[in-house]
Amino acid sequence: MLLAELTDSERQQVLERAAHVREVLTGYRSGTAELAAAGEPRPEYAPGLSATSRYESKAAELGIGLRTVKRWVADYRRHGEAGLAPKKGRAAGGPLGHTDERWVETALAVMVEHTGESKPSRTMVIDRTDARVAVRFGSGVVKVPSRATAFRVLEELERRHPTFRLSAKRNRDIADRPDEVYGKLRPTRPGEYVLMDTTRLDVFALDPVTLRWINSELTVAMDWYDRCVVGLRLTPVSTKSVDAASVLYQAFRPRPAGRDWPAHAVWPEHGIPRSVLLDADAVERPGAASPAVVPETIVVDHGKIYVSEHLTSVCRRMGISIQPARLRTGRDKGPVERFFRTLREDLLQALPGYKGPDVHSRGLNPEADAFFFLDELEAIIREWVATVYHHKPHSGLVDPHLPKLRMSPAMMFEHGVARAGYIEVPRDPDLGYEFLKTEWRTIQHYGVEIDGRRYNGPILTGKENETSPYTGKANGRWPLQVDPDDITRVYFRDPASRRWHTLAWEHAPSLTMPLSEDALQFARKLAAAKYTYPDDKIAVADLFQRWNIGLGQTLPERRMALRLSREQAAIGLPEQPREQAVSVLPSVARVLAATAASGEVPADEPVAEMGDDDIDDLEAVDAEDDFYADALEDV
Repeated sequence: MLLAELTDSERQQVLERAAHVREVLTGYRSGTAELAAAGEPRPEYAPGLSATSRYESKAAELGIGLRTVKRWVADYRRHGEAGLAPKKGRAAGGPLGHTDERWVETALAVMVEHTGESKPSRTMVIDRTDARVAVRFGSGVVKVPSRATAFRVLEELERRHPTFRLSAKRNRDIADRPDEVYGKLRPTRPGEYVLMDTTRLDVFALDPVTLRWINSELTVAMDWYDRCVVGLRLTPVSTKSVDAASVLYQAFRPRPAGRDWPAHAVWPEHGIPRSVLLDADAVERPGAASPAVVPETIVVDHGKIYVSEHLTSVCRRMGISIQPARLRTGRDKGPVERFFRTLREDLLQALPGYKGPDVHSRGLNPEADAFFFLDELEAIIREWVATVYHHKPHSGLVDPHLPKLRMSPAMMFEHGVARAGYIEVPRDPDLGYEFLKTEWRTIQHYGVEIDGRRYNGPILTGKENETSPYTGKANGRWPLQVDPDDITRVYFRDPASRRWHTLAWEHAPSLTMPLSEDALQFARKLAAAKYTYPDDKIAVADLFQRWNIGLGQTLPERRMALRLSREQAAIGLPEQPREQAVSVLPSVARVLAATAASGEVPADEPVAEMGDDDIDDLEAVDAEDDFYADALEDV
């Protein structure tokens, strides 16, 4: 081990010194007559001469003292060539030299105390150590090292407890490492553990509404066994629980691949019954953008979106266990954290608008180069993952039977399927409804009400004031699936037929686009400050007008507008015509029936249901001969 620690020049010095010692002892530099060089043995080192004579000849030849030659011979006889290695470390008392151990221990204690504080300077640590040693042991009792020696000691202590060289955050991460033997979850098949995490991207994107540069967050789901990214979603400014649920949904239903993607980046469709014989080459493109897995356990941190009722209820319905990571312990999700770094180093830093991982790495004006919209940036990341990342050998993907074989995520997924068997992906076409937010409500004569919004549909007929069969937290209420990014309709599942039905919002006919829950809440606040008797219809109209004239400048308004501007829904749901859902409302049905009887052209905007309890009396008034026909002529 001593020889292995030497540099090339030190090793050459040891070999040369050993040759001189062997010549003194035997007369031959190789140590044996069988390997004698030309002219050996030399007369002054002939075997018949005395040892003292040979020692003196070697000392005169090398220009060193006689005691030095004798010490070399003694060390060589005791330890071989290793005895001739430089003894600088041992002579100086080790890496810390002859510095008093009490001063070293005090200096290390001072460094440990700064783990959770701002990074100190070496000079401050030395001064505090000198003062603390004098107070603790007495003035002059402990020999204080010189400033140069103290700096060398701190350099060695930096290896034990990093304090000066790395960032303060990195120093805290190293200090939090466990003292016991390292361990980790070891997946044995695809889908056993799925890692989920969200990070702020180090690249600016373009706001399609205000045409300003914005930050974006990337949420990723990664299969731990093969490191395949089974779901990702890019969101403006911040991430919500519906985004995390949509990423988890992509593990069951991968997004379609691009039409122009290479063949090796396209995954075959999964979830097809094994009894069906299918020619993979005959399947039309595009195929899937990522492999389909059935997560058994998701590993998440303690972010609000991951501990929300929305995501936990989705996992309960799908039979997915939740394994929370330890607080402030990024290594519990090490593979996905490493993916974020690979994404930054291999893709993001090559894109215009790259701003670096921190303010110290930022360019002079990165906003001047950014021109990617959010959907374009997400498409670029998806294609890079499918075409590059999934097919790049990964040092952490190793088969124990073939430790030298470096496998890519795609190869490891095929290996896992061949090892663990066919992946049974749920084939329910209505699976997307299970990933929406669940609201428990009672059914009234006007339908159901969620946060002041009323929904109705023909499926609710006959269920007014009926107690649901659900117990526990439901307490007799009915479950409704709500998409926070489109509150114009909600979804109800008939417990008898197990079929999903759409319930339309009473103000949905006046909208030509989805409306988010955050946008409606903000519109209500604006309308309350502007009108005496506002309603949701007026509030939404004013909000759209405000955005159209460019007044939406605050961060919450921009985030709402961005979420509304996304062309792609978070969770894919079966297509249901909006017109049919609106026309089945009781109020709309009455207007259409009356219009058809009179032969008039129906108005563009149906009358909304107001929940009047005197419907029968109004119908009786309609039967009279235009009693109120001229009641408001003067007005």
